[in-house]
Amino acid sequence: MSACPVCGKPAQPDYRPFCSKRCADVDLHRWLKGGYAIPVVDDDEGPDSEDPED
Repeated sequence: MSACPVCGKPAQPDYRPFCSKRCADVDLHRWLKGGYAIPVVDDDEGPDSEDPED
């Protein structure tokens, strides 16, 4: 059985991949508050930018 991603306890089938409704709610709260985000790196050289050598 896998571990709960929030607290590390064994996951329960009713709440998979979490161990309880509480941990599922904690995870949902993190999503809604923006706690999970993919970092973005600004690229100054995008496809629409002009090439200064042209």
